[in-house]
Amino acid sequence: MANRQDRQEQWAVFWCTLLSPLLYGEVPPEAAGRFLNELAATEHLFPDGTRRRPSRATLWRKWKQYRQGGFEALFRKRRSDRGRARKATSAMIAKAVELKTEQPYRSHVPINQFLADQFHATIPKSTLYRHLKRAGATRRKLGVSRQKVRRRWTRDYSNALWLGDFYDGPYVLWEDRAVPTNLSAFIDCHSRYVPEARYYLRENFDILADSLLRAWSEHGASGGLYLDNAKIYHANALKAACFALNIRLLHRPPRDAAPGGLIEQFFRTVKSQFESEVRAGDILTLDQLNRALAAWLDQSYHREPNSETKQPPGERYHQGKRFTRHVNLQEVIKYFLHRRRRMVREEFSDVQVDGRFFQVDPGLRGDRVEVRYDPFGPFDTVLIYSLDGEYLGVGTRHERETAPDQPPPQPRPKPKHNYLDLLIRNHEQALDERHAGIDYPAVLAAAGRRWPFAEFAKQLATLLGRVGGLTALSTEELESLQKVYNRLTCLDAPMLHEACERAVRRTIPEIVFVLQQLSHERQRRT
Repeated sequence: MANRQDRQEQWAVFWCTLLSPLLYGEVPPEAAGRFLNELAATEHLFPDGTRRRPSRATLWRKWKQYRQGGFEALFRKRRSDRGRARKATSAMIAKAVELKTEQPYRSHVPINQFLADQFHATIPKSTLYRHLKRAGATRRKLGVSRQKVRRRWTRDYSNALWLGDFYDGPYVLWEDRAVPTNLSAFIDCHSRYVPEARYYLRENFDILADSLLRAWSEHGASGGLYLDNAKIYHANALKAACFALNIRLLHRPPRDAAPGGLIEQFFRTVKSQFESEVRAGDILTLDQLNRALAAWLDQSYHREPNSETKQPPGERYHQGKRFTRHVNLQEVIKYFLHRRRRMVREEFSDVQVDGRFFQVDPGLRGDRVEVRYDPFGPFDTVLIYSLDGEYLGVGTRHERETAPDQPPPQPRPKPKHNYLDLLIRNHEQALDERHAGIDYPAVLAAAGRRWPFAEFAKQLATLLGRVGGLTALSTEELESLQKVYNRLTCLDAPMLHEACERAVRRTIPEIVFVLQQLSHERQRRT
């Protein structure tokens, strides 16, 4: 059963879906009254399961609330007079399937007239078509649907529309085993530029969230997002985040691959130009594969003219940028947090999530709580909520029993003299040239920007007694620090020095844990 926070998000998504033509400017202001009258005259399926007509006053109020307060201003409680959905018998459904099969163009109106004559009852339109679809008794399933007229996806400027999808990638070495990967990518419709592409070991909503957050943090929010029709792309958390960022969420029609041609063409390019080289050499680790992909995008794909636009995607992307809609990740990430219901153990005053223990307020012992956490974060702390969505505090990781240290796995030697090494060297050289001669402290003092990640990582390496700056940190450590850096917007050098002094042990997990505590303290003071 969904908690109150989930129900509030469902209601907010429902109202935004109804009013989306107004929210995205498809209906001009002078026609808003007529549009609301048409909505009020139409019966809709509400999140509480009832079918009814919304009042014009309610629709007007919801539109006003969104304009004044955004997506979260539409949060509301579930109505106490929630209706009960009607249920159709199996005999009625079988009869409806028979009626549709013998005449595929028959709509719900004559079908329900037949049902009323025989069973003295009818089936709601949405319920009827759901059962017909499940039974394969739709026009398309019955082979009588007409083929759609196609048109090319196009936009006049960069970041107006991103297309995203998953693709089966090559195998990588993972814990001494060869495992398959999935490539998650987003491509800009105007320029064919790829704001984010990365290989993962899974294909689920967590991967989609991680990929989107990376793209938003680097390039800001797009005007629209066009995704496949798979179940993960219809997740309520994704809809809530898009409404909060004013992103138009579009889905590819069911069983219709043609509208996703741009992203499919990109995947074909990846397969022919990049993955063919990967498969020709030694098997890589996931980290090596992603480093090589980033190098290929920067050194090859974004620099070569596109066959349709006749311009390099990188050049066309920067020429077509009007502005950047920066995203506050602290406000958006809450929609993507994992949620688990747990009982607080009385003898330890902790909860267990994914095999790890987190100590909470002793006053919660014996209570059932909801634990929320970032699956891609450092996982040193979790957020504790009541089952009604009330914030109760933070749970900190602790060990009931200390297990002996395990020896680290032996690293696999890198392959020599191959195409991927060449790409990576050129990519790193290009990055050095871009940042050469920049006085970061002076730029920060002049522009008031936050502390650069490179300086943060270098100082942390120095405080840990490591020689070599960024090269003293492993790729895994840098990726973990990058996630922490993205979440802690108030991070600076004094805060890092204080965290190192307060840490019980000078290790990266301990210092990151103290940094998060210091960040919470600063937020409470402000």
